[in-house]
Amino acid sequence: MRDPNNPCLFCAPRAVCGRNELAYATPDTYPVSPGHTLIIPLRHCADFFELSPDEIAACAELLVARRKSLAQELKPDGYNIGVNVGGAAGQSVFHVHIHLIPRYRGDHPEPRGGVRHVIPQKADYPRG
Repeated sequence: MRDPNNPCLFCAPRAVCGRNELAYATPDTYPVSPGHTLIIPLRHCADFFELSPDEIAACAELLVARRKSLAQELKPDGYNIGVNVGGAAGQSVFHVHIHLIPRYRGDHPEPRGGVRHVIPQKADYPRG
């Protein structure tokens, strides 16, 4: 299996479905749901917290635009937005990428807790 960091998989935009001056959007190669999209800054940077305010704004602009397109095309019932920062958080490609994951009723038996499921035993919390 090829190392996605050598050369960096995200430094050369591919299958672009949205772009602005500082970032681009592309379908995820291994989508967890129909419409799963990655928003990627053009500048190579491993850590989301090291992006400039302008890069963050450019990524947010594409997130909103892509969500609008997905709402029209696929009509999902909800979305998860996630960023993995560092190996301990599951980051495997060390170029910032933001996951926009459309969610559909019934795609998980218990979606309550959403992104909290990254640590399954901590996902549930008291109802009330």
